[in-house]
Amino acid sequence: MSLFQERKKALTEQYEALVTRSNRPEALSNGVLERYEHPVLTAAHAPLHWKYDYNEESNPYFMERIGVHCVFNPGAIYLNHKYYLAARVEGTDRKSFFAIAESDSPVEGFRFWDRPLVMPETDNPDVNVYDMRLVQHEDGWIYGLFCTERKDPDAPHGDLSSAIAQCGIARTKDLVTWERLADLKTNSNQQRNVVLHPEFVNGKYAFYTRPQDGFIDTGSGGGIGWGLSDSIEQAVIQQEQIMDERHYHTIKEVKNGQGPAPIKTEQGWLHIAHGVRNTAAGLRYVLYAFLSDLDQPEKVTHRPAGHLLAPEGEERIGDVSNVLFCNGVVAHPNGEVYIYYASSDTRCHVASTTIERLLDYVMHTPEDPLRSYACVQQRLELIDRNLALLAQA
Repeated sequence: MSLFQERKKALTEQYEALVTRSNRPEALSNGVLERYEHPVLTAAHAPLHWKYDYNEESNPYFMERIGVHCVFNPGAIYLNHKYYLAARVEGTDRKSFFAIAESDSPVEGFRFWDRPLVMPETDNPDVNVYDMRLVQHEDGWIYGLFCTERKDPDAPHGDLSSAIAQCGIARTKDLVTWERLADLKTNSNQQRNVVLHPEFVNGKYAFYTRPQDGFIDTGSGGGIGWGLSDSIEQAVIQQEQIMDERHYHTIKEVKNGQGPAPIKTEQGWLHIAHGVRNTAAGLRYVLYAFLSDLDQPEKVTHRPAGHLLAPEGEERIGDVSNVLFCNGVVAHPNGEVYIYYASSDTRCHVASTTIERLLDYVMHTPEDPLRSYACVQQRLELIDRNLALLAQA
């Protein structure tokens, strides 16, 4: 057997062992949700034929030709009894693209389709695209909203890092063929983490936005925004209002953004979002949850303090460390919920819970009183109640 054949055989066996391994929930969670033992998608899940030249004559060492660096930030959807993740795949060349992985199970067995997703360009071609939210809208389409990044044309000569981020919009019926629509237009200089609400609001398309002054810095952007558009083909938001503000010395003091589209429940719209604060080690991203009114989705009714999920163990290490990010969730009619999140811009994980547990969490976890003294009083109240119960036992 040639070196080419030996390496191809060994790498294929290693790949099959990875994509077929079982995935069990970790023991003794916090009661809100369960993490799982293994990531559901990693760079190693990228098919070998994406990376290696299979022609022995032109590639006698079975050498990797076009590498995959990270797989993260997946949008998620459940269709025809299968789970689909629209993952952000980043090559070793730093360019991101979208690829669909599917499985019969929500927690294991994800395999990428043979080919990455082909996203059509607009008249102003994207330099980079990433972080797609998949939304089944009541108009019958599946929409993909994602960040489209282009070099800032007004950047000074020699500045190769300044960029402009906006919201790209595409739609599909089958996740295979996509129709690219015009980018969302708002009055903000930059837009990232834009999410389409799954239902019409007052006959209009509704969007969760994150207005920013700069590509990295939020500036005057005050948090998660809300706006309406008459059209989706030429989406324009004339007025944004902030529905979930940033706050000093909290998990969302630097910036915050909507994750996937919210989940509709009898008690209101259940949101998963990310909050960012600055530390000596850099920006720290965590996930948090909140509830908004059923008839007025822009009106927040419950804001539990602190994070829902923060980086732990292996999740803290990666290409951009100490980061959790979520833009995909699947909620079943029976109440089961699967939250797909990425860690450190490197790999994709899943956590499982239920609508009942998430509602209990958001409705009965106290809100952040925003001062240390008040937080201690809040905690003492819980301690006193528990000590009284223990004394009665």
